[in-house]
Amino acid sequence: MTIKLNCFRGSCTMTVEEFKEWVDKDKDGRISKEELREALRSVGGWFTTWMSDRGVKTADVNSNGFIDDNEIGNLVSFAKKHLGVKIQIY
Repeated sequence: MTIKLNCFRGSCTMTVEEFKEWVDKDKDGRISKEELREALRSVGGWFTTWMSDRGVKTADVNSNGFIDDNEIGNLVSFAKKHLGVKIQIY
């Protein structure tokens, strides 16, 4: 799946499933800070190391270093607030 730069800037909307597919590059069902950093870099994001560290720390309730399906809502909230991503929640 290709996410265009203008999606990152907030001019388009994606679903939670599209967001997970965009970030979870190895398709293991978990999102690491490295995967989040690469997703942010792919759309020209700034301060990607800092933002990915902060995003995972904020969303990772069980402190295992990964965001799983139980924690994805926390990452979506972080992305909407701090990354300017519009994500539809059904």
